[in-house]
Amino acid sequence: METRKVQVTGGSTYTVSIPKTWATDNDVEAGTEIEFHPDGDSLFLTPRSESERTRGTLDVTDLTGQALQRAVTTMYVSGFDVIELESAEITTEQRSTIRDAVQSLVGLEVLEETRDRVVVQDLLDSSELSIHNAVTRMRLISLSMLEDAITALAERDHDLARDVIGRDDDLDRLWLVVSRIFRATLRTPKAAEELGLPREECFDYHSSARQLERIGDHATKIAHLTLNIDEPLPDEVVEAVSDLHGDAVDVIDAAMDALFDDDTEAATRRANDARTGVRAIDERVRAIDKLLRDLDPTRAQLLGLVVDSVLRSADYGGNIAETALQKAAPTP
Repeated sequence: METRKVQVTGGSTYTVSIPKTWATDNDVEAGTEIEFHPDGDSLFLTPRSESERTRGTLDVTDLTGQALQRAVTTMYVSGFDVIELESAEITTEQRSTIRDAVQSLVGLEVLEETRDRVVVQDLLDSSELSIHNAVTRMRLISLSMLEDAITALAERDHDLARDVIGRDDDLDRLWLVVSRIFRATLRTPKAAEELGLPREECFDYHSSARQLERIGDHATKIAHLTLNIDEPLPDEVVEAVSDLHGDAVDVIDAAMDALFDDDTEAATRRANDARTGVRAIDERVRAIDKLLRDLDPTRAQLLGLVVDSVLRSADYGGNIAETALQKAAPTP
């Protein structure tokens, strides 16, 4: 850390020098324009960039299948606007994998393809993205998936179960968008400035989005389990699981309402209600466990996994409530 004294020039202008080492490392010299970004009681400075588009190059010679798809996804989440994939010769299989990766990510399009190069670009304007809207959409999708998964279980509706499984891709795409936006706010203060949100609040949304993504995973798990059920389930078990689902949704909704509430007192009250709801659900789970003891072991195990997924979904709602409490708490 280096310190500088603020000087007054011309009687009214405050000036401060910048460390030479930092200036050299960042190609700052006489005449370079510097951007200043206020952030609470801090002031961030960064050299003005000629281009707002960040480019990244990846050698895909030894990458195939999931490894290649993960590599493209990682560069997208890391914030590259233009991704250049290069190799001595990109195979047909690699091209197919790249196209699958591009289709699974919001805003990406293939701009150029040659024998040894594929260029992918994010066509979305980052300033138009809203982390709040993305998380709101994730909330709607994850809860609808969970509701339909329970309905599919109760009615042994395999088509609805498959539909739930298919929607998980939509939720994952939004999760990656939220991750990309959040990492951008960590990389540059300008990104947070364009969003109009403090970086701490972006972190809260990112953390909560992760919980919603996991709720979607458990809805998908319930849907997969439903595909293995052919015989009707006992009415009392179906009713008990449905009631458990209702309690879990109440927890998640209360937690998300708390997260989005700008009134700190109301947010704290809602978050505490959600946490209380999680503890109450444990009692209901114990009652369901008693019902499952009367079933044959295979069906009991399968339904036990369903109950566990609903319980874990409520726990994720409790995690969101914890985040909401931190967001509503006074800041230093």
